[in-house]
Amino acid sequence: MNYYGEKEKELLEKIMKSPTYKLAEDDKEFLKKYETRGVRLELDYLKAELTMKSFGIEHTIAIFGSARILPQDVAKKRVDELINKKASKEELKRATIALNNSYYYEDARELGRIVGSSGKEPQDNRVIVMTGGGPGIMEAANRGAWEVGANSIGLNIKLPFEQHPNPYITPELCFLFHYFSIRKFHFFQRSKGMVVYPGGFGTMDELFELLTLKQTGSMQQIPIVLVGKQWWNNFLNIEFLLDEGMISPNDLDIFVMVDSAKEAWEHILNWHETNDTPLFCDKSESGL
Repeated sequence: MNYYGEKEKELLEKIMKSPTYKLAEDDKEFLKKYETRGVRLELDYLKAELTMKSFGIEHTIAIFGSARILPQDVAKKRVDELINKKASKEELKRATIALNNSYYYEDARELGRIVGSSGKEPQDNRVIVMTGGGPGIMEAANRGAWEVGANSIGLNIKLPFEQHPNPYITPELCFLFHYFSIRKFHFFQRSKGMVVYPGGFGTMDELFELLTLKQTGSMQQIPIVLVGKQWWNNFLNIEFLLDEGMISPNDLDIFVMVDSAKEAWEHILNWHETNDTPLFCDKSESGL
């Protein structure tokens, strides 16, 4: 190369700077092409999969629910502030509803503590809390696990607007996904129980896909628990679906409704005991 003149050196520099003269794995623009979507899907899956394997994670308890539900102390403070400033009836009504719903935050937090304490010791990752990684119910469950010194997983999703994970997720187990489908796959893959708290469109999307997969036998059979009987009965008119012939009588057994974290955990343990798929060989590890 020492015998090249200035012209040849200039030509060579252009070659070296060309996007094509990059390893494919280092070429972000190439990896973002429509045609490489299959590769991106695989990478979206593998990054979390390999990490969870390295942590020895066998089973997860996936906990879903609204990102808008507040901790009880925060909800109470908002109500007090609105009363003091003599806010409108509508504002106070919404804040009061939020305060009532804060029960679910505290209950999901308790469930996180129960699951986090269910192994031999806090760092026993055989059964671990998994959430969507955001605020609200997700934060509560991760927080409960964190409070007892247990690891927990957060599956965050890349959205058009900025979204941050909650601070209680184990840092090495907080994942950011591009594809909702891969994120859902991880929710279902290791799950030995799904617990669903009140929520909005996102929660219902996850719940109804889960119910469909279980109804059609397209996934492993696991217990599905809805927490908050009155709330779910107000939202879901299951008897109407049955009367209209849209579902079968045995579809009513796909899920159960309970009113507390303790009931939810008891149902999950009993379900696995009945189906001879215990989460732990030693019953003393149930956390109850």
